[in-house]
Amino acid sequence: MGSEARAPDRQTLNVDSAGVDEIGVVPWPNLFRRWLGRRVPIEREWALLLVVLTALFTVGFTITILVVSLQSIADEFGSSVSIVSWSITGPMLAFGVVGPAYGKAGDLWGHKRIFVGGLLGAGIFAALTALAWSAGSMIAFRTLSATLGAATGPATMAYVNRLFPADQRVRPLSYWAFVNAIAPVLGVVAGAPIVEAFGWRVIFAVQAPLCVVGVAIAVWLLPDTERARDVKFDVRGSIALGLAATAILAGVNQGPRWGWSNPIIIGLLVVGALSLRWFVSVERSTSHPLLPLQWVRTRNIALPILSQSLSNFAYMGGFLMAPLIMSDVLGFSTSKISLVVIARPLVFALIAPLASLVTLRIGERATGMFGAASVATSMALFAFVSPDTALWFVVIALALSGAGIGIANPALTSLVANSVDDRDLGVAGAMQQLMNQIGAVLGAVVMTTVQQATLAGGVAASYHIAFAVAFGITLVSFTAASFVVSTERTPRSAVSS
Repeated sequence: MGSEARAPDRQTLNVDSAGVDEIGVVPWPNLFRRWLGRRVPIEREWALLLVVLTALFTVGFTITILVVSLQSIADEFGSSVSIVSWSITGPMLAFGVVGPAYGKAGDLWGHKRIFVGGLLGAGIFAALTALAWSAGSMIAFRTLSATLGAATGPATMAYVNRLFPADQRVRPLSYWAFVNAIAPVLGVVAGAPIVEAFGWRVIFAVQAPLCVVGVAIAVWLLPDTERARDVKFDVRGSIALGLAATAILAGVNQGPRWGWSNPIIIGLLVVGALSLRWFVSVERSTSHPLLPLQWVRTRNIALPILSQSLSNFAYMGGFLMAPLIMSDVLGFSTSKISLVVIARPLVFALIAPLASLVTLRIGERATGMFGAASVATSMALFAFVSPDTALWFVVIALALSGAGIGIANPALTSLVANSVDDRDLGVAGAMQQLMNQIGAVLGAVVMTTVQQATLAGGVAASYHIAFAVAFGITLVSFTAASFVVSTERTPRSAVSS
C-alpha cells in the first residue's frame, strides 16, 4: 500500500495528451499547452493546481455567503428565516454527502470528466438561483448547485495527489486545505458588504459565468487521469452511504432546533444508523467496494481521518461560538467582531504554506500532533474568557485555532494519500471531506447544545463549558495523531548522489 512500492507504476496523468480521450485527433490543445508553458513562468504542475483550486474556491465561496442575508431573502419571498436557512444547510449537507460517490466515479472514469461536469452543473444552477422566484426554488437550485459542485473537491484532491510525488504532496495539499477551508469562511465575512451593495442575486449571476470560464479552461488545459478497467461502480454502497450521511447530518443539524425528542429527528437518526449498517453489509459482499473496509483497520488512514474530524469539531464549533462569546460576554459590537474573527483565517492563510515546509523536515506525525495541540490550546483559552478579558487574548485564541488546522490538515491529508493505492485517491479524499463535514456539524451542534443547556449557571460559564467540551475532543484528536507513522523521505544528499 505504501507509496514506495507503487513508485515504478506512477504513470497516472497523461499530461501531454490532447486532453479529451486517449486518442487525440487534433493536436492544437497539446501545442497550445506547450506554447503556454514556454511563456508562463510557472511549472506545469503548479499551473494545473492553480486551475483546479480556482474552481474549488468558486464553488465553495458561495456555500455560506447568504448567512447574513437570510432575513432580507425571507422578506423578499414572503417566507421565514427557518425555511430560507435551508439554502445554507442543504448545500452544506450535499457538499459532504455526495463526495465519496464523485471520488469513486473519478477513480473509475477519469477525474477530468467528473470535475468538468460538476463545475458546469454548478454554474447552470447558480444562474437559475439568480433567477429564483420563490424560497423553494432558491433552496432547490442552491442545493443542486452545491451537489454538482461538490465534484470539484475529490477531483481536485486527486489531481494534487497525482501531480506531485508522495514525499512532496504536503505543500500543494496545504494550498488545497487553505482554499477548501477559507472559501466558506470568506463567504461569511464578505457576504454582508456584497449583498448590501449589489443584492444577493448578483452573487450567483457572477458565479455562473465564472464556472463556465473554469469549464473552458479545464477542458483545454487539464490532462485526464487514468480510468479503471473492468471495475463496476458500487451503486448500492453509494446509495447506502449517501442515505446514512444525509440522515445523520440532517438529524444532528436540526436536533437543537426541532428538539431531540421530535419524531422526525429520531426517525432521521434511526434511518442513518440502519443505512450505515446496510452500507457495511454491502461493502463486505461486493467485489468492487466504494470504501475498502480494511481502511478502518489501517493506521495511516483511519487515525489521520479521525484526528482531522475531531479537530474540525472544535474548529467549526468554535467558529460559531467565538462571535457569540465576544458579543454576550465581552460586549463587542458587530463591526468589531467582524474585524477580530479575521485573525483566524488570516493566520490559516499565512501558516499553512510555511507549515508544509516544516512537515517535509519533521514528518506528518509531529506536525499533526502540534496542530491538534494548537486547536486544543485555543479551546482552553476561550474557556477562560471573562468580561474583563483583553482583546489580544481573544486574538491569540482565534489565531491558534487557525494555525492548528493550517498546520495539521495538509500533513494528515498527505499521509492518507500516501497510504492508499493511486486508483483510490479520489474516494479517499472524498471520505476525508465527508468525515470533516460530520465533525464540523457535530461540533456546531454539540457546542451550541451544551452552551444552551448550561445557561442556568450564567452566560459566561455556559460558554466555558462548551469550549471545555471542545478542548476534550481535541485531546482525542491529539492522541489519534500521535499514533500515525510519518512518510519516509529520501534525504536530498542521497538523491543527488
